[in-house]
Amino acid sequence: MVSRGFWQSALFSEVTHNAPGREHQCGECFAWRTAERLRVMGPQSRGRRAGTVQSTNDSSALSKRSLAAHGYVRDAFAALLVPGPVRRTPLVHRGYYVRARAVRHCVRAFLQRTGALPAPTRAQVLSLGAGSDSLYFRLKAAGLLARAAVWEVDFPDVSRSKAERIREIPELCSLTGPFQLGDSSSALCFESSDYRILGADLRELPKLGEALDCAGLDATAPTLLLAEAVLTYLEPADAAALIAWAAQRFPDALFVIYEQMKPRDAFGQIMLQHFRRLHSPLHGLELFPDVEAQVQRFLQAGWTACSALDLNEFYRRLLPADERRRVETLEPFDEFEEWHLKCAHYFILAASRGDTLSGTPVLPPPETSFWVDPALPSGFLSARAVTSDQHSSLKRYGHASVLLSPGIIFSAGGFGEEEGRHCRVSTFHLLWRSRDSEWKSSRISTLGTGGQWDGRLYHTMTRLSDTQVLVLGGRLSPVTPASGALQLELYRSEADCPESQTVTVTEAAMEEGPVLSCWRHSTTEIYYQNQRYLFVYGGRSVEEPVLSDCRFLHVETMAWVPIPVEGAVPEGRHSHSACGWQGGALIAGGLGASEEPLNSVLFLRPKSSGFLWESVDIQPPITPRYSHTAHVFHGKLLLVGGVWIHSSSVPGVTVIDLTSGSSSEYQLDTTSVPWPVMLHSHNSVLLPEEQQILLTGGGGNCFSFGTYFNPHPVALDLSSLSTGQ
Repeated sequence: MVSRGFWQSALFSEVTHNAPGREHQCGECFAWRTAERLRVMGPQSRGRRAGTVQSTNDSSALSKRSLAAHGYVRDAFAALLVPGPVRRTPLVHRGYYVRARAVRHCVRAFLQRTGALPAPTRAQVLSLGAGSDSLYFRLKAAGLLARAAVWEVDFPDVSRSKAERIREIPELCSLTGPFQLGDSSSALCFESSDYRILGADLRELPKLGEALDCAGLDATAPTLLLAEAVLTYLEPADAAALIAWAAQRFPDALFVIYEQMKPRDAFGQIMLQHFRRLHSPLHGLELFPDVEAQVQRFLQAGWTACSALDLNEFYRRLLPADERRRVETLEPFDEFEEWHLKCAHYFILAASRGDTLSGTPVLPPPETSFWVDPALPSGFLSARAVTSDQHSSLKRYGHASVLLSPGIIFSAGGFGEEEGRHCRVSTFHLLWRSRDSEWKSSRISTLGTGGQWDGRLYHTMTRLSDTQVLVLGGRLSPVTPASGALQLELYRSEADCPESQTVTVTEAAMEEGPVLSCWRHSTTEIYYQNQRYLFVYGGRSVEEPVLSDCRFLHVETMAWVPIPVEGAVPEGRHSHSACGWQGGALIAGGLGASEEPLNSVLFLRPKSSGFLWESVDIQPPITPRYSHTAHVFHGKLLLVGGVWIHSSSVPGVTVIDLTSGSSSEYQLDTTSVPWPVMLHSHNSVLLPEEQQILLTGGGGNCFSFGTYFNPHPVALDLSSLSTGQ
């Protein structure tokens, strides 16, 4: 069988975004290496494997302890079951939190309904692959087991270890009441009046049924079967047999599972590749890739009702707004893309049988209003990799790129790969077109007479001239904004050799004014009274989760200038797109104050007396998104990539006609691009003469599956979007 505690050992890992030189630490790699050893070991090896299984199980429990210690959940028992100091990252905490709340929702709903049944009905909770989970103790301490009992099943060595641990801890024994431990020949490892722990294999169903019978589980009583991240690691035939066995054995039951899904997009492919590399594939994903397929899986196996939600929808619909706000302010956090993508690739499902549990669903069906699917694709835009350098220093995200002159693109900052390490990138990158029209890629060094790049990310860069770039904002960590504006100046030692350039880094000579301490903002070149300004909008800061500030920097004097802005002030946002148009600025999408993606398109229209905010009416409305890029091409606003949570599809390019307001969707033909390609936290440059958009960088931390960087710059062909086509 598969131990949930075993597989949970390091479900989430850390990417140290703010510590240069530290590489991604993936604890789950150890878990899966152990899993492969268990798969090939014979019965004689069971004793040797116990310690390894327990160590990975302990890691999961330590994460849960960290979750409770930092105020996400109330659980005084995780620390007792597996002691040890630990500190997980905020991203790991959020992942464990939404999982815990989804399971809690289903368990509480089951106990509430069965608790209303007439006496002497006793409800049963059967946790499959329970590991060191503290569910029983939390329920008992909350007074929810007066008319219920808990059975747990796991590997014999894991179950015996847990039973021994309980025996050693007085606080745990006081909750279980009188108990006895089973001997080594018995499947029953621990027994009290309302709690039994069994050692058995989920693949051996006759033996499992016999062990449950001997442990007093009544198949006719209302029963909750709980399997967190278990079925997908079984062979498909074994998982199908377990689902059908449960439907046949328990006429009045609820089966709750928590698992992965969506294997076919970029994040899903990275997830699958990770487990394939470890020789432990996720068996069920290709057969049941989404919530609809998972629901049908249970209905066809004999369950009479079933509903499932991805964790984005669960989090938004079933958690109160005040609880979400509480969690979102517990710790500094700036990994929104990874958080939403993780939630989009996991689901919670509840299938039921019998009159007691099939009336009102434990999980509501997916809500139509939550989903804002884009229009059917109008066509495809071809994509191709533009360099063959497998070790491009453009493997980064959260950076900025700027077109210095035709055929020369300069990039700086971000988090990426440098000298074999994952860190905040300190080198500059030049992408340039050679005489044979091929794109070349090279790093450029810092001239010794200037300062050093400070490692910022989520900043903006604006071209001041062919050789000068202004850097505004950015952060060093979620609690450390970058200090001041920088000016970068490029020097070429050989006139016809772009790769011979060097860079000097100096503090920008800004006149006194407000200090810009934000990141994930936008900077757009606009014009007011025939003068060139930079319009800095939105973003976030240490103090504010979103900003709605409008700031105007006069380029010639490098002074912040107050300019009147009329119209309704837009909702604050960060990670939106911005591009210049008709002397003003077009703002699209972004992430709002409640961490909700936005779909508004706004135009900061120039007037003789200042600027005016206008809302652009788009039909059909676009799917809310953020972490995308945007350009205006032949009177059309192009939104490239991004992250959205209100659609099961993958963002491509949204095309908005700025004259009519009509929108259409284009998918990317990536057959000529090494897959996967992650279209978020990237940057892009419009090449109007070539009718192309060049994408640079992009990627992210795919949780315990590793950090992924797009390996090549990618060119999108826009020729089909030209005027009149």
